[in-house]
Amino acid sequence: MRRLLMGRRCCSGPLLLLLGLSVCLFLQTLMGARNRLRSGPRPAADLQNRGPPQEVVMEETQRWISTLEALHGETRVQVWSQKKRRAVVLTGRLLVSDPEVQLYQQVLQEMDYEVQLSRYAETSSFLRTNHGVRGWSLLLCLSSSEGSCLRRISFSHLQHNQRVNLLPRVIEAFSDDGEGLCHFYTQLNLTGYELPMLPHACGSTNQNLQPPQTFLRADRHSPDGAPPPALVAIVNVYVLVTSVKPLTSFLHDISVVTTNQEQRGRPTKVKKVIGDVLLAALSTNQKQQTRSRCVLCYQLLTFTLLFKGSITPVVVQVETDLTFSSLSRDSFEGQITKDLILEETLRFLHLSAETHSQEYGGCRGTHGVCLSEDEFLFLLQFHRQMRTHSAFQLMYPSSSSSSGPSSVSDLVIRINQFYELQRNQNYKTDHTGEQTNQEPAVSPSQKVFDRGGPCLDPHLRQIYTAPPLTLTPPFSPWVKEYRAEVTFDTVTVRIRPQPVSSACRVHLDEHRGPRMSNYPVGLGNSRISILVTDDSELEPVVMAIYTVHVYRESRPSLPMFGDHVTCGFLQDCGLLVQPGRSCGLQPFIKTLRPLQTCSSGHEPGRWVVPCLSCSDNRTCDWREVAWQPDSCYHPLVDRRLLQDCLTDRKVLFIGDSTNRGMMYFLMERVNSTLEDWRKAHDTLVYRNLNGNRTLVSYSYYPQFWLEKNQRPTFRQALLQLIGRSQPLVNSNRTVLVVGGVQWLNTDHLKTVREVLNSESLGDVLVLVKSLGMGFHLPVDGIRSLNLREVQDLYGENQNIIATAMHHGYEAIDTFGITMGRYKEFMQGRCACHFHEVEKFWSSRLLDDPTSATGSTRTRPELSSQLAEPDTVHGAWPKALSYHVRGPVNQVYSEILLSRLCPQTRG
Repeated sequence: MRRLLMGRRCCSGPLLLLLGLSVCLFLQTLMGARNRLRSGPRPAADLQNRGPPQEVVMEETQRWISTLEALHGETRVQVWSQKKRRAVVLTGRLLVSDPEVQLYQQVLQEMDYEVQLSRYAETSSFLRTNHGVRGWSLLLCLSSSEGSCLRRISFSHLQHNQRVNLLPRVIEAFSDDGEGLCHFYTQLNLTGYELPMLPHACGSTNQNLQPPQTFLRADRHSPDGAPPPALVAIVNVYVLVTSVKPLTSFLHDISVVTTNQEQRGRPTKVKKVIGDVLLAALSTNQKQQTRSRCVLCYQLLTFTLLFKGSITPVVVQVETDLTFSSLSRDSFEGQITKDLILEETLRFLHLSAETHSQEYGGCRGTHGVCLSEDEFLFLLQFHRQMRTHSAFQLMYPSSSSSSGPSSVSDLVIRINQFYELQRNQNYKTDHTGEQTNQEPAVSPSQKVFDRGGPCLDPHLRQIYTAPPLTLTPPFSPWVKEYRAEVTFDTVTVRIRPQPVSSACRVHLDEHRGPRMSNYPVGLGNSRISILVTDDSELEPVVMAIYTVHVYRESRPSLPMFGDHVTCGFLQDCGLLVQPGRSCGLQPFIKTLRPLQTCSSGHEPGRWVVPCLSCSDNRTCDWREVAWQPDSCYHPLVDRRLLQDCLTDRKVLFIGDSTNRGMMYFLMERVNSTLEDWRKAHDTLVYRNLNGNRTLVSYSYYPQFWLEKNQRPTFRQALLQLIGRSQPLVNSNRTVLVVGGVQWLNTDHLKTVREVLNSESLGDVLVLVKSLGMGFHLPVDGIRSLNLREVQDLYGENQNIIATAMHHGYEAIDTFGITMGRYKEFMQGRCACHFHEVEKFWSSRLLDDPTSATGSTRTRPELSSQLAEPDTVHGAWPKALSYHVRGPVNQVYSEILLSRLCPQTRG
């Protein structure tokens, strides 16, 4: 083995000569100081001349550290001149969009790595040949790819500048030998020694730990007079092992505590317990110790400790990964904490200061102390870690560890003591105020958990979503706008943005919005705004805005070119509104006898769609889905007939945004374009429709955003609408359309009758839009209905229709129409909007009455295929127009028009 001489004779190279002399002096002085400490008191004159032994040791330690720093600086110069380094990240089962994968990409790119992603070692072009050790500097094997790495990578062939996030000896020691028995227990002689650990603490068989309350209840069955412990706690701590020989490990300052009561601070022996377990586990399997090893490899571990009536904990589980099972998945706390520790690990290991792969000269002479090349590189790495402020603190070796005076472990202890003393004294030069050679830095976890102060870094660390969204471009704190696509079946996205600094706050959509929320994702485009604010003042100040545009795909459709069958459905099996009736696609047999036009707007029916098979909805052409009443059909009103029908008529709408969507559909159909659109929450009056021959007015109800004592009643809103629409005639030339999602009840219809009679309008035509699907998703900030409450809506809807008929009103059953297609909602937190209005520039001549939707349909079913806005290319001038889109809204709006203008009504 090549060795570096640390004695009187030196190796080639001026830097190595300096290093050798310094180490030699350091070791000799260190041994002399130890001997002085052990030999008892000395005369006062001698002490005056020599100074305190501890100061002598620290002075020599500083000299040794200065030499390491000189070599550190020389190494960085050499590294910067090299070509860009490559990191291979094996993702296993994780998607590229997973926050953990994105974190590695982002941090490594900041460290000037070229990042290559692959699923497993067998599929990576850099790992398939040459024992998997060529062409890369850093290999990260994420949790589900560890087995692949251990099979493919020959750790004995790794070069000194290569690093892997696995230590095979650690993984083997804590592997499961059956029923959770740790492997090292089968090879360890523990006679006369009690290890503070349960033998069956390894592997997947020990995943379901009992909660602290269980241990407390068990103690209550102890003999009389033995009181239960005041506190039972399960604590997860996170350990970084950077070397097996000498054993070197660090403890992260984040821990996860689960207790049977409020957490209380108490002195613990966590470091000693874990150090003893690691030392015992890694002292086994001596055969591997003689092999060449990866000097820079490392391993993250999770130790689960049980505190039960004693300050000394017991290790009840060890996992060779970071686990956060006790943290809530819904709030992303586990993922956020894991990402913080992973990022701090990468930065703590100083990946950006890679060791230069220079082979040193051989060891000469026998009078000095020699360090192997591996040991020297290990000390250089350890020095870098100690001089950097981080969330890790040295756990083993410690000052109480037994080691020889000239061992590498002893050097590690001395270097650590030197920096601890420096940190405790907060050493600074007297005059310049410059800081010590310990690099000042704030760890990511300190930024996240330390609160207070103004928002100085208004950036996001990550955007966490469930299900994970693949953002385009990939997330970066400096990119403010993203796009993502989700499938048709993804109806909600839970989102939690995490700021870089806890001094900054995050709000969704508005200044006082939540920091985390469930979003309903409507068909087409949705927008999520993320505001990073400074809340240190009375009013939040927006410092940055991130925007995520989410596009939800339509239902997958298979075009029909040949033979097919017709299938029908009443309701989706994912939401059984009527438990006693069928769900999903069922064979539909068309009647051969001619159908009559429907005599009401609430005829029962179903959706029909052509498919290759009714047993698989992926074989259907969903572009051709249509609403089919059971025993009649709703005719599609020709535009000219509609314009004639609405001449000298006034149509009044009162209700919520779903009612407003029907109004704008009517306006577009009668005018062949929609030139004005507003998302109004008050009263609107349009007098210029149909060549100024038709008036349409609208009043929003209920005004839920106002305090209850300030909201207009339904009677007040209706009277205001009637007043704004005057003059009105008491005949079917005046039409009132009333309804919404789920606020309407039979009392409202009674109020309609009373108000119309009081205003001498008892003979006007009233159309009642019944209830609709909505509020069925678990969305934060609004009420959400459970399954039973959704099912109860069906009965309420039937009562509304019956009451409308009793008063002589028309009823349009929108609940039955939306029930089977509840997933096809558009934008809106209520998941109740089945329409949206889009803006476009029209080149159509404004007086052109023709339209794609103006043809008369004679088929018995009412298609929900989207009607496109009218355009004639090349016409001039261009005008800003709007178009109401939404296939479900189109169906019940066409039924509204057919009831307004039936061919039998004069």
